[in-house]
Amino acid sequence: MSCSKKVDDASLPLVVLNARRKFNLLLLVGCLLMAVTTAPAQDSYRQPPKDVLNILDAPVTPVASISPARDRVILATGVRYPPIADLAQPMLRLAGLRINPKTNGPHRAGYFIAFSLKRIADGAETKITLPPKAQAGAPVWSADGKHFAFTNTTPGGGIELWVGESETGKVQKLKGVVVNAVYGAPVQWLPDNRTLLVQTIPASRKTLSPAPSVPREPVIQESSGRAGPVRTYQDLLRNPYDEAQFDYYATSQLMSVDASSGKMTPMGKPAIFETVEPAPDGQHLLVAYLHRPYSYLHPLSDFPQEAEVWNLSGKLIHKIASVPLQDQVPIDGVITGPRRYAWRPTEPATLVWVEALDDGDPKKKVVHRDRVLMLKAPFTGTPSELTKTEHRYAGMQWGEKGGMVLINDYDRDRRWMTTRMLNADSAGDAGKLLFSRSVQDRYNDPGSPLTRVLPNNQRAIMQHGDDIFLAGTGASPAGDRPFLDRFNLQTQKAERLFRSDQQSYESIVTLLKDDGSQFMTRRETTIDPPNYFVRMFSGAGGDAAMKGEAAFNTTVKPLTNFPDPTPQLRAIKKQLVTYKRADGVPLSFTLYLPPNYKEGTKLPTVVWAYPLEFNDASTAGQVSGSTQRFTTITGPSHLFFLLQGYAVLDNATMPVVGDPEKVNDTYVEQIVASAKAAIDKAAEMGVADPERVGVGGHSYGAFMTANLLAHSDLFRAGIARSGAYNRTLTPFGFQSERRILWEAPETYVKVSPFMVADKIKEPILLIHGEADNNTGTFPMQSERMYQAIRGTGGTVRFVMLPLESHGYAARESTEHVLYEMLNWFDKHVKNAGPRVKEEKAER
Repeated sequence: MSCSKKVDDASLPLVVLNARRKFNLLLLVGCLLMAVTTAPAQDSYRQPPKDVLNILDAPVTPVASISPARDRVILATGVRYPPIADLAQPMLRLAGLRINPKTNGPHRAGYFIAFSLKRIADGAETKITLPPKAQAGAPVWSADGKHFAFTNTTPGGGIELWVGESETGKVQKLKGVVVNAVYGAPVQWLPDNRTLLVQTIPASRKTLSPAPSVPREPVIQESSGRAGPVRTYQDLLRNPYDEAQFDYYATSQLMSVDASSGKMTPMGKPAIFETVEPAPDGQHLLVAYLHRPYSYLHPLSDFPQEAEVWNLSGKLIHKIASVPLQDQVPIDGVITGPRRYAWRPTEPATLVWVEALDDGDPKKKVVHRDRVLMLKAPFTGTPSELTKTEHRYAGMQWGEKGGMVLINDYDRDRRWMTTRMLNADSAGDAGKLLFSRSVQDRYNDPGSPLTRVLPNNQRAIMQHGDDIFLAGTGASPAGDRPFLDRFNLQTQKAERLFRSDQQSYESIVTLLKDDGSQFMTRRETTIDPPNYFVRMFSGAGGDAAMKGEAAFNTTVKPLTNFPDPTPQLRAIKKQLVTYKRADGVPLSFTLYLPPNYKEGTKLPTVVWAYPLEFNDASTAGQVSGSTQRFTTITGPSHLFFLLQGYAVLDNATMPVVGDPEKVNDTYVEQIVASAKAAIDKAAEMGVADPERVGVGGHSYGAFMTANLLAHSDLFRAGIARSGAYNRTLTPFGFQSERRILWEAPETYVKVSPFMVADKIKEPILLIHGEADNNTGTFPMQSERMYQAIRGTGGTVRFVMLPLESHGYAARESTEHVLYEMLNWFDKHVKNAGPRVKEEKAER
């Protein structure tokens, strides 16, 4: 529409002249409306200050991928901030997937641009020559560690398959192999260490017909009257053409590919494979593939599927299950019939799966919820029952020797995990209880068993005699101190082999020797960047074990020497701060102070948080994280406020404590009380100016932010990123809320800041990715919240990020978000004027 075009009416007929004048009048009204409602145009992405850009420009530190032989690592260097052009690649949003039709792979996948091979024994390093403009996937090792495979997404479209030798670092492209990486595991090794199992684009695939320009039919959905609750998923199928596109791009042809010659042999017919797992004997495949009818309310994980055992030619050997569309499964429930099928890793071809004994309904009262079954090849006998679980089955791990297996079950009402050890080869073994604890009790977490890749390419728990090895974060009131324990399965006694010291954060990567005498760690301190080290036992540690320390001394050898990418951040100070809420619930935050902070100075302060639900105050108050970690600031982090002179209360705990069924009834009161306690503590310490405090959060933290501004006057402004604000739009539950809207309408309304948008008078910055794919956080949530606050007279700014998802990836987006955040709090927090007298301490 042009609002300045002039028309010469002198020679026009009267009827035309009258019509022209009416048109000009309408044009004038339209232009006036545009002038009133259109925001000022912005011609480019904005950038934050130079000191922030310098941090964003820092080099990327490589990550390690360890060979199953435990003799080498691949150091892979990625891309931290892809350009917005990467996100602008074509994207199809189908059945919960995001597909790049140009590559026939995921639309937004991380990739690596450099590989190097490092020998653990002597540290010798070999650079791997990747193809030009490489976008390499993560390396996939053969079980013997002699070869590795990786995909390469090419600039012209299409995904290649490459194979490398670990001895020399030489790589080659397997010509003619075009990988389909849309869904499932696109590349795996067979147990022979010579053959790759690859999902490829079917050679018979024809060109997809274009979308119809004129609708051929309405979209119709129907329900038969049975309850079918469903979460608010995104990127779902919407019409028959979406179904056709999903079939076209997700369908793969399984191929066995010779890693040396590239010779391809088809295995079975093309399908949409959810699961493809080679058996330990290398002669069978466990496959699960999807088929129609699809759903417009559920993602592909709920689509009908067939679970089968094939031979390597793709011939059906055994039917495990035909699973119908999962549209009648209760929220937090499971399907009836076989699920969680897998191979037993220590036998040639034994299937293991789980079946519900409560019709999949978590609210049913039953003695046992699940049972675990096994069936050996040739799969013609009757399945044997391994065990029943009192509560919901929550996973199993097999030992590498004998029939040892650890089985977990989870009591959702108590949030309680139990681990039992069984001998799968002893019929009727009731098992031995190993661990039983609240999943929220970090202080008493025994750690997780360390595993390794067996020669048959299966993964199992490392065993040395009667011992296994447990590694954990080592949470404590003073912060996390990772550890390595040797745990005897017979005596059930743990012996501490290693614990990170109090001046560092050193976590276990893997054992390098089966007896645990040599292991790899990743160590960092407040001044030393993360690097990899090899530790070896050098003798007993005296009475250290009696004090909770390691029972043995170790010598250490550095494996890498990555430099500090951002030395300018070393002047930042941080400390763990603990305190209590008014009701006695223990709380904590990590206090960050800007470079060159002068003690006693009261600073503008940022509170950044994410609420969590707990059954009891004791676990709610447990400390998480470590102040001994190396400070890094990446992405649109709130820690960038430190460079602008703010104090930051990071991870200020906002526990919501109560009965899991009704915990959100007091959500508002509890987060307000937690926020007040955090501000009071920081003010008491003399670091925070309580009149200049802003609050922010991402996702559920954004929901918290809007609620805090609506229900208190503790903050001068807020930043809410990628949030959901109207819980009536997530009617079948949110976060850990178990009740549906119609069971607890008062709570859904009470916790929705949208419903009290008229009370949000402190300035709030809303940011959202226009392609958000997270369950519940539709971009519409921020759009409507902006309109509600604006319409009721609040101060609000809304930034919609083109092409971005729930988290923000592109360099341009990252810079712009930081620009918005820093400017918003500079204006409304750091330089805020005195509060108006009518405001109250709490609403």
